[in-house]
Amino acid sequence: MDNQRIILFLALAIVVLFMWEAWEEKTNPRPQTVVQQPATSTISSSADTVPENSVSNIPDGTANQDIPVISSTVEKPIETAQTSIQSKNRIRVVTDVLDIDIDSIGGDLRRAFLIKYPLTQDQPDKPYPYMDDKLPRLFIAQSGLLSSSEAPNHYASYEIERSEYRLAEGQSELRVPLKWTSKDGKIIVTKTYVFHRDSYLIDVIHDVNNASDEPWRGRLYTQLQRTNYDEPGQSRLLYTFTGAAISNTNNNYEKIDFDEMSTWKPEQSYDVGGWVSMIQHYFVSAWIPGTEDVNQLYTRVVNDSKYIVGLSGEETVINPGATSSYQRELYIGPKDQDRMEKVAENLKLTVDYGILSFIAQPLFWLLQFIHEYIGNWGWAIIFVTLIIKLVFYKLSEASYRSMGNMRKIAPKFQAIRERYGDDRQRMSQAMMELYKKEKVNPMSGCWPMLVQIPVFISLYWMLLESVELRHAPFMLWIEDLSTKDPYYVLPLLMGASMYVQQKLSHNPSLDPMHQKIMQFLPIIFTFFFMLFPAGLVLYWVVNSVLSILQQWYIMRKIENAPS
Repeated sequence: MDNQRIILFLALAIVVLFMWEAWEEKTNPRPQTVVQQPATSTISSSADTVPENSVSNIPDGTANQDIPVISSTVEKPIETAQTSIQSKNRIRVVTDVLDIDIDSIGGDLRRAFLIKYPLTQDQPDKPYPYMDDKLPRLFIAQSGLLSSSEAPNHYASYEIERSEYRLAEGQSELRVPLKWTSKDGKIIVTKTYVFHRDSYLIDVIHDVNNASDEPWRGRLYTQLQRTNYDEPGQSRLLYTFTGAAISNTNNNYEKIDFDEMSTWKPEQSYDVGGWVSMIQHYFVSAWIPGTEDVNQLYTRVVNDSKYIVGLSGEETVINPGATSSYQRELYIGPKDQDRMEKVAENLKLTVDYGILSFIAQPLFWLLQFIHEYIGNWGWAIIFVTLIIKLVFYKLSEASYRSMGNMRKIAPKFQAIRERYGDDRQRMSQAMMELYKKEKVNPMSGCWPMLVQIPVFISLYWMLLESVELRHAPFMLWIEDLSTKDPYYVLPLLMGASMYVQQKLSHNPSLDPMHQKIMQFLPIIFTFFFMLFPAGLVLYWVVNSVLSILQQWYIMRKIENAPS
């Protein structure tokens, strides 16, 4: 084993990484199903599901929209082939971070733009279109009440007071009420969305006033529904998970692929606290109950194209003349770890660094800490690289000393090669004797490269997953560290630095075939790194330059030392 072979292993690791991403993309395709909708229709062609115990609350005049009553013994929601109603009465809500549409039918949240996150750098005034109710990019948040008597599910028609709400300057909170009344006028439900300044967390409250002579029994359900589509601007070359994710007492964090949602079952029917979410590359939507609330978690697939994850709460009783409230929180926004940590336990795990999170998380903390002082993510990456290099300085020094010693005895290697020719067994024995005589350990040059492999992969996932680096500029032509270098300057510099390192690390013990393979590695790596985020390539270039300087200094001292 020697340093050159470790470089081969590193190349293999990167190839395997790309093959894995290609396999994930192939086995988890994101279909783009386009459904034609009549221009005059007020019915969305997105199919829904209604949880258990639902009764019909469909407005008059809509045909074939009845929902059957389901026995209370049924634990899972049922599918329905009906289409969800979409009204012409919508409420637009604009805060300092969100631009949202709420439909009067169901009080569903049917459109959401993230104002602070532009779709592209070229269009800074065009906010990211995160949620919508139009196919093929269907993604909505729904909530409602279930009861054996009348209750407003997400097909119910609400009365609205205004068509637009805006968070005024100096205003910290914005309340958006919708009102539903039963046919006999004795059950009144006020559904209120509460928005807060500089917050992606929305309070959703159902106040139920029972003015009847009988107890009212019901429960709250909340769910996210979406189709499987590519998010805008997402590169298909760099795979990131899109699907459902949940947290409960059995699993701090569990991802559920779209193709698993039709058969996925929780380990127990009801659980305390936790949350359910739909996640994609940089953004997440999550329904979050109270930490003491008991809920049933469910997933469903409707018409093989609509994917639903939700929570259904415990049934409660509201006595005649009494009022009670059901409340949940809805997070719609970026995977900002600082924000999510304050919202719910384990929600920040949706920033998924994989099995090397124990390395990636401290690296991100260090990167963020440095960025707070210098204000540039590119320079923060450079300083993190320098710190990593200093941490492994002694280990690298041992490696380079081993390389220098190998080069000093290069003539003896050549003599052994010429003496034994094709007798590889005797040649290997002679080389081992030479290692022992000269007190040279070829293995000592391997460890720094082995250590760099998990650090490299951790940095890859950290830079790929962290929304903080989305559209983050560095300097000159690098305007986005989360995407590839547009002019491929950094990958070419990386290839050149790798070539220089090869020359400095020339190992005379390698046979001619291995030496020829090594000559092609800078070219292979250059093409690989052309697809990598510029921030990752920047790390590798800086690391290579520092390694070259350190290696040149140490090996020069060894070669000039007296024999």
